[in-house]
Amino acid sequence: MNRRASKLFRRGVRRPVRPHPVDLAESLEHARGLDRAVRTLSISVQRVLRPGKVKDALHGVPGGHPAHPPLTDLPMGLWISAAVLDLVPGTQRASKTLVAAGLAGAVPTALTGIADWSALHKEQQRVGLVHAMGTASASLLYTASLIARHQGRDTAGRTFGYAGLTALLAGGFLGGHLAFRQAAGASHADQVAHLVPLGWHDLCAASELPDGWPVHRRLGYIGLFVLRSGDDIHVLADRCSHLAGPLHQGRIITDDDADPCVVCPWHGSTFRVRDGSVVHGPATGRQPAFESRVLEDGTVQVRPVP
Repeated sequence: MNRRASKLFRRGVRRPVRPHPVDLAESLEHARGLDRAVRTLSISVQRVLRPGKVKDALHGVPGGHPAHPPLTDLPMGLWISAAVLDLVPGTQRASKTLVAAGLAGAVPTALTGIADWSALHKEQQRVGLVHAMGTASASLLYTASLIARHQGRDTAGRTFGYAGLTALLAGGFLGGHLAFRQAAGASHADQVAHLVPLGWHDLCAASELPDGWPVHRRLGYIGLFVLRSGDDIHVLADRCSHLAGPLHQGRIITDDDADPCVVCPWHGSTFRVRDGSVVHGPATGRQPAFESRVLEDGTVQVRPVP
C-alpha cells in the first residue's frame, strides 16, 4: 500500500465502488416507477391473448419448452454476423440480407416474449419491460440500417447497425438476468428425483381425503397436491412448474376427454392430474406425478413415477 492510499485508509476515506451490471439489473427488480406501464401493458396483452391454442403455441406448450429463448438466437445471430461482415470490404449485399433476415426473425421472437412476459411476477416484469425496450430499440435501429443500406448509404447503414447491436446486447444481458437470476422460463417444480427416494412411502389415511377437493400433504422435503376422485387418488408435486404456484389452491376442471385437471391459481397453467401433463400454458413442463395405492388398513402410499 503506497503512502497516499495508507493515509486515505487511516482517515476512513473509501474509494467509490463502480456499479456492477448485475447490480443495475437487480435495481430494476425494485423499480416501482415501472409498475404503471407494466400493469397497463400486461392487462392489454391478457385481453388480446386469450387462453387457447395460439397462446399455448406462443408459450411453447406443444414443444414442451419455452419458445422464446431459442428464437432469440435467430435475430441475434444474424445481426452479429452482419456486424462482422460490415468489417469486410465488398460484403454490403450479404450484410443487407442478414439485417433483413434478422428483422423477419425478430417478429416471432417478440410475440413469444410478450406472451411469456405477461405471465410473470411483478419483479420479473419490471426487468422484462426494460429488456423489451432494449430489443425493440435494436429492431428500430436495424430497420433504419436496412433503409439506409437500401438507399445506398452504406456508412449510415453500418452506423445504425452497430448502434442496434449495442442496444441488442444490453437487452440480451437483461434477458439473461431474467433467465438465470430470476429463473423466468425454468421449471419451478420440486425436483422429485433428488428429493424423494424410490419406493413406496406412507402419506396419510385415505379417510382424511375429501372426495373431489384437492388438499396439501407433505412428503419429506416437498409438498404434494392430492386429489381423491371416487376410488382414485391423484398425486402431483404441489409447486407449479411455471412459477411455483400452489396447485392445491387451484380449480378442478375437466378437459375434452373428461379427465380431471387442475388450474394453477397464479397464472392459469392447467395440468392433467392423472399424469401431470400440460393441457394449457404458460407452463410448458410436465408436473411431477406420483403413483398411489391404498393398503388394507386405509393408509395411502405414494411413489414417484419413473
